Amino acid sequence: MTSPSQTAATKSDTPGLGPEGLKKGKKGKGGELTGRSPGRLMWTRFKRDRTGVVCAIVVLAFFVVAALAPVIGALYGKDPYTLYGNENPDLLDEFAYPAGPNGGMSGEHWFGIEPTLGRDVFMQLIYGIRMSLGISVAVTVLTVLTGIVIGVTAGYLGGKSDFFISRVIDFLLAFPSQLTFVAFMPVVVALFVSPGDETPTYVRVCALIIVQWALGWMGLARLLRGQVLSLREREFVEAARITGASPWRIIRKELLPNVVTPVLVQSTYMLPLFVTAEAGLSYLGVGIVEPTPDWGRLFQAAAVYYENDPTFLLFPAAAMVIFVLCFNLLGDSVRDAFDPKSGR
Repeated sequence: MTSPSQTAATKSDTPGLGPEGLKKGKKGKGGELTGRSPGRLMWTRFKRDRTGVVCAIVVLAFFVVAALAPVIGALYGKDPYTLYGNENPDLLDEFAYPAGPNGGMSGEHWFGIEPTLGRDVFMQLIYGIRMSLGISVAVTVLTVLTGIVIGVTAGYLGGKSDFFISRVIDFLLAFPSQLTFVAFMPVVVALFVSPGDETPTYVRVCALIIVQWALGWMGLARLLRGQVLSLREREFVEAARITGASPWRIIRKELLPNVVTPVLVQSTYMLPLFVTAEAGLSYLGVGIVEPTPDWGRLFQAAAVYYENDPTFLLFPAAAMVIFVLCFNLLGDSVRDAFDPKSGR
């Protein structure tokens, strides 16, 4: 069975259909022009977008640094937990602020040291990025999978099933996400740990993932529901039904390939939103707490130290701005690569 994306690719890439077809074709072994797959066309368009390529490299660098944080720490000779201010009293002044200029930046401590505690800011940032990206990637994966399952199911089944699922989505969308995150974090943590006991880090990580996932999938599900409602009435789906294809085969072979574009584009927009949401929860004190390194906890500490040590805020803030900006621009480039007309 042939879906619209396959049909469009065949028509636009077949020789003899005008200049556009000739431009997108490429010579095969016998010298004749052969069409390119939609994936190859998308990759070709993406490589021409310099902004998208640069942003992809920057984003990839963040993930590589986060994944290799232990290796970087071993080469750097520092870790995010040691109180270097206690080991070397000369690093902090009588007010417990970095004695050196620019927050104590030096060849030994590249980004300076943390006031009062004297921890290395560079390693705090590296491990903080690792924690925030790990949580956000897990939330994004769960959110995308849930949105696909619920959105495609509601769109394909229609009728009462669609009505019920749509009302559930509308109900959940009525919750203000940030306030709900803050309110429900202690509730979710209390399900795993007694109020009087110390909460392990892995419990807080699981609670952050659960809370953000529970209120993060509805937008994608609603988008895919609308896409599938339109696709299920198309000729290629009707032809698949007539030939006796099962609903699972129709969804897997005919519908899912035609919703890949919105899924990928939405994923590139969702991940930086989850990064900032996780950082915001840690900043408010309901996410990751001391002594575990976290991007948001660095902002929380910087709010206390900012007046006397503004350098402490510089590197976490710059890293956050660069990451979110590059990921959003990457999402725009991915959207334009899949659908060039969307940028016009």
